[in-house]
Amino acid sequence: MATITPGRKTNMNIAPNCWLAALATTLFIAPVAQAMEEEPVATPYRPSVSMPAALPVPGWLDMEFGWQRTNGGGDKRRESFPVTAKLALNADWGIVVGGELRVRRTDQSDTIFTGGGDTTFLVKHRIATADEGIAWGVVAGVKSPTAKHTIGSGKRDATIMGVLSTDFAKNYHFDANLTLTQQGARDAGEGNVQTGWAAAVSRSLNDQWGIFAEPSSTSRSATKSTGQFLFGASYNVSKRMVLDIAAAKRMTNATPDWQIMFGLTSLLGRLW
Repeated sequence: MATITPGRKTNMNIAPNCWLAALATTLFIAPVAQAMEEEPVATPYRPSVSMPAALPVPGWLDMEFGWQRTNGGGDKRRESFPVTAKLALNADWGIVVGGELRVRRTDQSDTIFTGGGDTTFLVKHRIATADEGIAWGVVAGVKSPTAKHTIGSGKRDATIMGVLSTDFAKNYHFDANLTLTQQGARDAGEGNVQTGWAAAVSRSLNDQWGIFAEPSSTSRSATKSTGQFLFGASYNVSKRMVLDIAAAKRMTNATPDWQIMFGLTSLLGRLW
């Protein structure tokens, strides 16, 4: 039998107080849990050549930063710091602006050139289908010759791209791109339209890690075709930040020997 100490009140309201505390906790946690479930997620495009049909979260500035090094090809070495800003205006339309903050290229005579790179402006339209796992996309834009002639081509290019993205099997995703680019810089006798394709397969290993592989190629009349095979991995630091590392090996003699790259994708903030 419980002993009642004289001069002290017994806590006869333990059960009601516990229920009130539980209810208050539930009312507090429920909105927090819902907010966590609805937390925006970064949408990485890098470091693949291909682009998915998916757009970033509307109204959020989605940024990509990276470093890459290329050996072989037209240059002996080339290092750059690519950066891309992505912004979805709504669920179906978005804009993508990309460039290179800094480029250091070493030509075959060991002469070094440094400076900023060209800038690309793209408009992207996502076309949803009745199947949530399949989406199409159309991308169009121009490359503006903002780099010095020792870094870039010095000419404007225009591009249009078709995109197909689909989920298949378990934890697998596929992106296919077909691109037509009107080349501003070309030698006499060379074609002015370059065709390109890329096909990327990615797989989520768990909530943090993913791997991907991608062959890609370009061709233009009176020039040698290029081709490479890229493979890499990604790591989700959080829903808003993704790290990546990748390497690419040439498949044709007209392609750089190899590339290595790493970077991150991050949601910087909401604009509206």
